[in-house]
Amino acid sequence: MLVQIGTLIAATSLVQLANGFFNTFLSLRLTLEDFGSTLNGIVLSAYFIGFTIGAVGSGQVIQRIGHIRAYAAFAGMVVVATGVMPLLVSPWAWIACRAAIGMGCVGLFITTESWLNAKAQTDQRGRVFSIYMVGTFLALALGQLLIGKLAIHSMTPFNIIAVLFALALVMVSTTRAEAPGIAPEATLRYGELTRQAPVAVVGCVISGMISSAFYALVPAWMLSNGVPQQTIALFMLVAVLGGLALQVPVGRLSDRGDRRLVLAGLALGFAAAALLLVMLPPKLTAVLPVAAVLGGFMSTLYPVCVAHALDRMPADRVVAVSGRLILVSGFGSALGPMLGAAVMSRFDIGGLLYFMAAATILLAAVSGLRVLVKAPPVRVERPFEIIDPLTAPISQEPEATDPDGTPRAVPA
Repeated sequence: MLVQIGTLIAATSLVQLANGFFNTFLSLRLTLEDFGSTLNGIVLSAYFIGFTIGAVGSGQVIQRIGHIRAYAAFAGMVVVATGVMPLLVSPWAWIACRAAIGMGCVGLFITTESWLNAKAQTDQRGRVFSIYMVGTFLALALGQLLIGKLAIHSMTPFNIIAVLFALALVMVSTTRAEAPGIAPEATLRYGELTRQAPVAVVGCVISGMISSAFYALVPAWMLSNGVPQQTIALFMLVAVLGGLALQVPVGRLSDRGDRRLVLAGLALGFAAAALLLVMLPPKLTAVLPVAAVLGGFMSTLYPVCVAHALDRMPADRVVAVSGRLILVSGFGSALGPMLGAAVMSRFDIGGLLYFMAAATILLAAVSGLRVLVKAPPVRVERPFEIIDPLTAPISQEPEATDPDGTPRAVPA
């Protein structure tokens, strides 16, 4: 079982290595192509639009054709779309390709995570997903290092990305692991989550918006202002590693008190870091520590929102709530590059940072107001889990319950 799970985790790490590199690389490549700020923003947002659409329909595909064939179909979609991009260099072709890549990637993640949930034993699931998410963060970080080594204007980056996705497909297609079945999911009426956990909904929108704007637009601005590729790669690497470093401390803090207060603190911390970046001199010794803090606060907003939403909802709605939140986050992620590109075209990088700071200050205000009018849950029903900044676990097992419906602790 450990070998089978290890194969899935290794394959997903390859996917995330390609994904982390692709997001930053495309931001830089669009700067060279110069489609215009509006079309650049739409191309960058197309991935998240496809990701959101795929989150709705991927489960049905998996249920109809099975995990392994679904994984092959999703990976094949990504490889084809990636291969087409250097052959058809136009904004509309790239919009379609990036949307297809987003749909394929979310399908890969849903397939992998539902497979891990089914195969991991109850007393090992926490450790399995911790390894899974740490591997994801490290792969995202390694993807940034590739930025400083490759010629952005060549076809080589596209070829490397396609090879990584294809290699992940080979690993999963040749595994001897028996694919699991898909259990029916509890439904969740539209509007119910917003009524029960409005802070989580607002937080997911804002988290998706600032994360996508940061990863999509900051590298492009740096390149257009003559910053060397190696420096851009280092800046992005530090931001990703900052996100990894704060996951456990923030998680423990949020498990001990009102998550809305933690969320307000994270939002204000991000706003302060963003404003500090505007004022600092452009020196690595000054900027990199702030970039780490910025990445740390940014990457922990979403998992705290997810944990807060699950605190407010019944245990049998875990999968439905997770799926609904990824849709909400995807909506914000699609808006981020488009709004951010429009702001940055008029007010430069300072305008983008002020825009992201204003969004998180709004989140802090909403969280603070809800603390005043709504008491926290009597007990925390679901602990914080490490969730990476670009893809959120969607398929999760409901926690165990006693016959009277009381949540029962599950060893991790």
